[in-house]
Amino acid sequence: MTFPPPAFGSAGEHRLQQHLGSADRAARFYDQQVHPRLTAEMQEFISRQSMAFLATADSRGECDASFRSGPPGFVHVLDEHTLAYPEFRGNGVLASAGNMAENPHLGMLFVDFTHDHVGLHVNGVAQLHLDADLRSAHPRLPQDIAPGRAPEMWVRLTVEEAYIHCSKYIPHLVPGPRPAHPAERPKDADYFTARAAQESRPTR
Repeated sequence: MTFPPPAFGSAGEHRLQQHLGSADRAARFYDQQVHPRLTAEMQEFISRQSMAFLATADSRGECDASFRSGPPGFVHVLDEHTLAYPEFRGNGVLASAGNMAENPHLGMLFVDFTHDHVGLHVNGVAQLHLDADLRSAHPRLPQDIAPGRAPEMWVRLTVEEAYIHCSKYIPHLVPGPRPAHPAERPKDADYFTARAAQESRPTR
């Protein structure tokens, strides 16, 4: 007798669950915690978040992790199946967006470090849209997401699964004013290379 494939999870994780004896626990997690849409509570949680971590991979499976932040709710819930967030001008590399252009699978992780100490995973399929194009379909998108900056494009995510990240190892972080960089701090472009460059200089 053959059984239909599980609704959630990869073939690899299911094989490891069988090998390590965790299949029953995993099945309960899939059944009780993993949703094919954003519940009302998830939507409210996302509307309060000011940061998100991204996971993408190119067509060969080579992965990249990145980070986005903005005012609370900068990731917009369009409906229970759809999220959208703006992409602003950066260093011009477009690593995450470039991966999505050839492999649209996107994982997002939202973490509340300050209050409930819980996280939310949202996985799905992403599409890239110019600002004007997405606004024509969703005219209620806010205009002033970041003062003085206009989105170059939007990422629109069709949600396939959403589930909790447990609070056990989430640290408590206290928001505070951003301190000024010390005068001796290298510029961002030199931060991880300045010391190596200095050490490689010949001595007299």
